Amino acid sequence: MIRTGMTRRALLGAFAATAVTAAPTYSNAVGFLRGAGDVRRITMYSGRTGESIDTIYWVEGEYVRDAVKEVWSFMRDWRTGEVKQIDTRTIDIMAAAHNLMDVSEPYLLLSGYRSPQTNAMLRARSSGVAKNSLHMKGQAADLRLATRSVAQMAKAAAACKGGGVGRYSRSDFVHMDCGPVRTWGA
Repeated sequence: MIRTGMTRRALLGAFAATAVTAAPTYSNAVGFLRGAGDVRRITMYSGRTGESIDTIYWVEGEYVRDAVKEVWSFMRDWRTGEVKQIDTRTIDIMAAAHNLMDVSEPYLLLSGYRSPQTNAMLRARSSGVAKNSLHMKGQAADLRLATRSVAQMAKAAAACKGGGVGRYSRSDFVHMDCGPVRTWGA
């Protein structure tokens, strides 16, 4: 759920947070997802659109509505331009895993939201695309980092225990979602 309204203190915290880098350990990733800490940040790049995003989307227990909407727009179906609300649990898992890997490099977003048309087209090309993909619900992302292996990314995402983690080593990406906790792939 997104809460509107931001206190002066929260706004000042957001500005101050740009100078702070959080690097929780694997042991406290779950605490991070449950609200520990004051700031959550997500940074990504899209090779499909050439766009970048680096935003603080959560401050002192509240989602920053405008920042979350920016994430929704960034993670749109680039083929159709359709924007869908991205589940904040997925954004939290992505941010927590990124912090656990202690990298400054932004994620390369390969796939965020997928319209039913896009999902059907991809499904016709590959047996690895689920008919009822969580991408169509705004609950999944396929991500890559140049400086981390698929195994490292998957380990960080799985440590969050917040949803599904798929390893796609041949294609060099990790799927993260907020569905049931499970892992697959090699």
